[in-house]
Amino acid sequence: MRALIIVLLSLLELEGCGELTDAATRIAYDLKAGVASLGAEEGAVHVVRHAPARAGECTGPFKVQFDQVGALIIWCMDAEGNTLSSHSTTYHSNYVDTAETSILDRPAGAELSIRLERRHGRPVIVGVS
Repeated sequence: MRALIIVLLSLLELEGCGELTDAATRIAYDLKAGVASLGAEEGAVHVVRHAPARAGECTGPFKVQFDQVGALIIWCMDAEGNTLSSHSTTYHSNYVDTAETSILDRPAGAELSIRLERRHGRPVIVGVS
């Protein structure tokens, strides 16, 4: 029983470090960190750069959607464009709003640039490339 508790606690520690997260949640964590770097003044701008996926997960081309209602969805694809897996989260919507729905197709290894702007006191995703 003691060994099981140690294993479970170790897994919880790994999750806190981002080791057990999916591709959408890692983008959400980057957005949360980016909000901390966004200035407090109205109109402040900060660009979040999300690095490509870790080896072994979503390493090919991908499609990502930032939905105006607060969802973030990513589809991991193979070289032929077939969906291998998909991940979604709304975690980031605790920290940032999305001005409009954006869907991007990205090649393998491509970095995402997510532009944040402070509007009416709230961080808002205003552009994704």
